[in-house]
Amino acid sequence: MKPTILAILLSLVAGSAYAQTPSCKAQADEKKLHGAAFNSNVKKCCETAAKAQKLSGAAYNSNVQKCVKDAGTG
Repeated sequence: MKPTILAILLSLVAGSAYAQTPSCKAQADEKKLHGAAFNSNVKKCCETAAKAQKLSGAAYNSNVQKCVKDAGTG
């Protein structure tokens, strides 16, 4: 029971921290980027966001991949 509660609390904290900043897609859209420039900017933004959350290893990679996918780049 405790691991379940801990997982829920961590996901809420991580979700709220992620939601406070504009999405990487929104940032790239503001700059009016398209194609490779858009993809590169989104990936860099997602990597920076994962580093700001102090993620490493599999959590870092998973977070970056989800962020990039959510932005619609691949």
